Amino acid sequence: MHQISDEVLAEDFLFEVEIATPLLPSPYAKFPYLVIENFMDDATCREIIDQVQAIQNGSDAKLRSATHTDNQKIRKTKIHTLSSYHQDLYDKAFDTIREKIEHFFTLSLTQATKTQVLEYTAGSFYKPHSDDSSVLVDKSKNIIGFKQVAPTRKITTLLFVSEHCEKDPDTYQFCGGELSFSYFTNTQGEALIIKPKMGSMIIFGSNPFYTHEVKEVTDGFRVTVAQWHDGILATNNL
Repeated sequence: MHQISDEVLAEDFLFEVEIATPLLPSPYAKFPYLVIENFMDDATCREIIDQVQAIQNGSDAKLRSATHTDNQKIRKTKIHTLSSYHQDLYDKAFDTIREKIEHFFTLSLTQATKTQVLEYTAGSFYKPHSDDSSVLVDKSKNIIGFKQVAPTRKITTLLFVSEHCEKDPDTYQFCGGELSFSYFTNTQGEALIIKPKMGSMIIFGSNPFYTHEVKEVTDGFRVTVAQWHDGILATNNL
């Protein structure tokens, strides 16, 4: 294992295969990702959840060049759109943290995709994946590399709109649905798992180092706002 921050290690094979954009922050950071607490207040988060539940017009999330059957084995999620009012609040909040993100990852952010409101209900999940690359495996299912398919995705931002709980979720909570980084462990060798907190945002690289999954939601209503950002990287990040 390679230590990539004060409290996180990454699997060795990641340093032996070619990764097109191997973006990582300073190894002196506590974690290799950035968490912004209270990016959005609880009242606004509840408004977004209420809107998603009331409209129920989400479309099934799809994977690149996958059949419907394959898609359902890898991902079960619905996609909604933020209202113009909530999008404006989101954009203004993001502008206040832009410089912090750029400093943390040593890059200059440029363009970004449209935000996606992702809905996970009981039984929904997203298997391990990288946001900018597809994994390459041999006949024995061993990972032999990654093929970059979305080079304009340098940074992933996830706003947790609803909140994780252990049991008996209310309207704005869910059970299960943890965010897990597949190739990271803490210094005790334990899996790196994030239990979403309402209104907080996690920011990480879109590259294969940060391969992640959403564990199956067992109860409740999990809502996140996802966005992917391009940027100009410092030469020491390549």
